Amino acid sequence: MTNGLSARQTQILKALIDEYIETACPVGSENLDKKYNLGVSPATIRNEMVSLTKAGYLRQPHTSSGRIPSPVAMKFYVDQLMEEKQMSLADEVKAKEEIRDSKDNLDKLLDEATHALAARTRSLALTAIDDGRVWQAGYANIFTNPEFNDMGICSGLFSFLEEAQSIHELLFERSSLTDPFDVLFGEELSWPELNSVGIVTAHFNAKGKSGVLGVVGPIRSSYSTVVPIVRYFSTMIEEVAGK
Repeated sequence: MTNGLSARQTQILKALIDEYIETACPVGSENLDKKYNLGVSPATIRNEMVSLTKAGYLRQPHTSSGRIPSPVAMKFYVDQLMEEKQMSLADEVKAKEEIRDSKDNLDKLLDEATHALAARTRSLALTAIDDGRVWQAGYANIFTNPEFNDMGICSGLFSFLEEAQSIHELLFERSSLTDPFDVLFGEELSWPELNSVGIVTAHFNAKGKSGVLGVVGPIRSSYSTVVPIVRYFSTMIEEVAGK
């Protein structure tokens, strides 16, 4: 048993989340049976999906027969199930070269790091330091995700992110400042404007300033890729700037 789930339920949940991250669509038992070698019948998969829904790990949107993971399921996935895809050494070296020339100018360093992080993750990137300054990059990346085809959702998100105080509260008061990284789901943050997003954050110290960087994407972001990149960037900023 893991997190109150049987090994079979955990296997089915991981497969369903992997499929949801890839497709952005509710996942049905037929998809899982055809694409993943789960070793059980479609009927068993359906029954386990019903149990996972009752336990709060899955949701059934609208009239779809498929299911999507809840924030609880995504947290469990990030903490225990996903397999991180580490950056290659070449990518690490290239990222460091992109910001190394700005090592003596913190403002320029964090601006370039934020743009590089947005490009690497194909997401919206945010950086803030404890004196209230904020850097942002990659707004256009939001529109590559079908979840953000709704202009109302985008408008709410962008309005929220226009407020430096909101970003500061999000990064400094809602995310963990003691763990190497944290994953936040907008639905749990009591800000309706963020209901459709997942946020990966990591903290750093540079030139006497405490800072946090974050990547904003859909709830189904590819955390196995994004988490290692965010964590590396926080370490890289400290190395380049010198604590």
